[in-house]
Amino acid sequence: MTTQPDRTGELIPRPEQTPAALRAALAVVAPERLPEMDASQRAAVTEAIEQSGIAPLRMFLIQWAAVIEIERIPDTARELRRAEYLAQSTEDPEESRWYVRAAGDIIRAAHKTVGG
Repeated sequence: MTTQPDRTGELIPRPEQTPAALRAALAVVAPERLPEMDASQRAAVTEAIEQSGIAPLRMFLIQWAAVIEIERIPDTARELRRAEYLAQSTEDPEESRWYVRAAGDIIRAAHKTVGG
């Protein structure tokens, strides 16, 4: 994996949806979130065991693939953080709702891109 931006503005190529590949990608694009990912993975494994099914593991992979999809493109990550910040900081309820929708649109687009 390269940490140099390419001509499309991507920090890294889209990783495979495996725990190891997603963890390696997150270590490059948002290393501060590794403890969160690790906790999420442990919870997914526990839930999968309790349910005797793989759905929680699949949800874990999709969730973190979407996070990485956003973070690997700096402009998208900045846009999401800005929308989230403005949604919380504005005193106008309608403006806040608009920013919440904008943040949701970014997150939904990332999920759609990674197959979630």
